[in-house]
Amino acid sequence: MVNRHRGEVPLMVAGAALPMRLTLGALAELEDAFRVDSLPELGERFAAGRLSARDVTRILAAGLRGAGGGLGDEEVAALAFDGGLDGAIGAAIALLEASFGGGEGGDAAPHPSQPPANQPRRRHSPGTT
Repeated sequence: MVNRHRGEVPLMVAGAALPMRLTLGALAELEDAFRVDSLPELGERFAAGRLSARDVTRILAAGLRGAGGGLGDEEVAALAFDGGLDGAIGAAIALLEASFGGGEGGDAAPHPSQPPANQPRRRHSPGTT
């Protein structure tokens, strides 16, 4: 069960919500994986908004382990995420936002399907592209 009061966010896999949380240990693991020396550097790297599939896998795996799960990076990479790639990316970004701020006015990277905060979302009428 996901406890948002503890900073947990869900990773949806086969209809089940797996809890993720970036503890200090999980953040230290990510600092090592991304070869940065500090939390601000780690946050800046994520705020750049360019995440590879390997980055998303590392973030999700660290978050799962931070919440008490025991999956390795390879096992996480093989999961069938609800929503596919978009679901995995959305969960990784939600986890980063929960850890580094990001809601309104935050510095976390926007979800790739979301327009930047200063641009309105385009709406399509039926029958248009």
